[in-house]
Amino acid sequence: MAAEESNKYYLEKEEVIDDTRDEFDYEEVSVEEDFVPPELEEDLDSAVRTIRESAEDDTAAQQRESEVKPSLVLKPEVVDDFLRNFLVRMGMSRTLDCFQTEWYELQQRGLMHEEDIGIVPDIYSRNSDLDSEVKFLKQEVTKYMNAALKAKETYVKLRKERDYHRMHHKRVVQEKNKLIDDIKRLKRHYVQFEPTLQQLKSKYEVAMKEKMLARLERDRAVGQVTGLQSTLKSVEHLKGTGASTASIRDVNSSVTGQRQGYGQSNDQGLGPTQRMLVEMHKQSQVAEDVGAYPENFKRHPKDSEFPIDTGVNPELGKKGLPGCLTRTGGFRLSNTFYAHSHPISGVALHPRKQILATSSDDHTWKIWSVPSGEIIFTGTGHTEWVSDCDFHPSGSTLATTSGDTTVKIWNFSQPGCTHTFTDHTLAVWSCSWHTCGDFLATASMDNTAKIWDLNSQRCRRTLRGHADSVNSVEFLPYSNTLITCSADKTLSMWDARTNYCALSFFGHMNSVNHVTFNGRGDTLVSCDSMGMVKLWDVRKNASMASIKCGPHPANKVAFDPSGVVLSIASNDSSIKMYEIASGQITPLVGHEDAVQCVVFDRSGEFMVSGGSDNTVRIWS
Repeated sequence: MAAEESNKYYLEKEEVIDDTRDEFDYEEVSVEEDFVPPELEEDLDSAVRTIRESAEDDTAAQQRESEVKPSLVLKPEVVDDFLRNFLVRMGMSRTLDCFQTEWYELQQRGLMHEEDIGIVPDIYSRNSDLDSEVKFLKQEVTKYMNAALKAKETYVKLRKERDYHRMHHKRVVQEKNKLIDDIKRLKRHYVQFEPTLQQLKSKYEVAMKEKMLARLERDRAVGQVTGLQSTLKSVEHLKGTGASTASIRDVNSSVTGQRQGYGQSNDQGLGPTQRMLVEMHKQSQVAEDVGAYPENFKRHPKDSEFPIDTGVNPELGKKGLPGCLTRTGGFRLSNTFYAHSHPISGVALHPRKQILATSSDDHTWKIWSVPSGEIIFTGTGHTEWVSDCDFHPSGSTLATTSGDTTVKIWNFSQPGCTHTFTDHTLAVWSCSWHTCGDFLATASMDNTAKIWDLNSQRCRRTLRGHADSVNSVEFLPYSNTLITCSADKTLSMWDARTNYCALSFFGHMNSVNHVTFNGRGDTLVSCDSMGMVKLWDVRKNASMASIKCGPHPANKVAFDPSGVVLSIASNDSSIKMYEIASGQITPLVGHEDAVQCVVFDRSGEFMVSGGSDNTVRIWS
């Protein structure tokens, strides 16, 4: 036993230095526990497999020792078998042949003694077993030594990689801290510039507003000069022909009327229609004297007079405008700009300038230069979404309607809102100016439409008759007639002077969202919440055509100036161009969400649309 203990073998002793405690403090980076570098995966697998095999061998040996060994009868090995086994194990085949020949020959002759051919002594058997065990242990030592060397190499590699990643992490942390400091410095720098940017923005809007007002004043002055020159020529002509003093006095009174304008609120240059209305002003006074108003009707001292309808529409003589695009496929997207932070509900073009007004669900309205898309100024004052807007015929005033049940009037020459009408009890959807500029019509969710007098600043008419929300209202140009559409699936045509419903149109099966006249005033077009669009003949009070654009709702419709092309704003994010003569429909794709409103330029050179994607798009 002492000899066995002295022949034990040991692996190479290596001391692992614990260097986990250092002065570097870094953030813990979570990694997968079973992550092994690809180049070391094979070596680690072999080392782990070797250790597991050794553990399994030890476990099996312990189990064999713990088991009860069965009793066996050991037959001692004889000398000749011992020698043969030795020669076979050593691979000495020829020596084995010679040994067997001589052994059997001597044994047959009887020349071998009994002690030479008996049992092999125990010491030889024991030595043979020990030699076998020593060889096996040497093999195991070699295998474990190789595994230990590979584990050492792996440890050294992992340690180097750890040091590299630690250094890299330290550098990243330093860069991160530097970037954080830079961001904080830039934020402080930006905060210093924010008031300056706001001030510059305000100054820019004020400058654009003053520029627009200067243009309006210039146009008004040019109109007045032209009118005065024509009047002076008439006076000179009358003097030259020897006209009477009364005739000259009448012309001078006409000049005074042109300077004052039709109504006290309109100080712009008068067009031919407004001059005609001024001439008929005295006739309206006569109508009032003879009892044109009911006996129980209380007049206000500042009430405006509805101009007398002569039935003369300047657009009736126009077959088409030369600059207008009459092909449905003639429009292409030319410009896009984000106008508001919420969906755009209404757009309106200035009657003479390349200026656009937009209203939005973000409680604001804005004035833009088109087609460039430069903002002029922003209007705030409504407490809910702004549903619609419309320019005064003179271009100096804007009307807006809102979900806060109010109608506001904004004069560009004065800061803020000049007047607010509050008679509606529910949200107001739409507004439209009378051609003379003294009256404004609005449509509301309270099932009524109202006509407001801008001079007396009060409600002059309330149009009752619809059984549900009135979604749209529009004056027929150069007329006292207006049209309304409602969620009760009907359209109604009213006389603003008498508050009387002259015609009703039936045919829609769903809520009617919008209705409008063509330029000649003899055709109506309406659209409903299932995408059905109908053309109506006003003279026959009958439907002319039905256009299926559903199932998505059609939100607004508009005639081009020539009256041959119809534009339909659809909820499927497209604008459908319908050519009335051929019935061809061409979609214009560009918006990313529902198209809420569309309007044509008066010359027909371009079209403007607004949608729920917060953008205004110019089509030319």
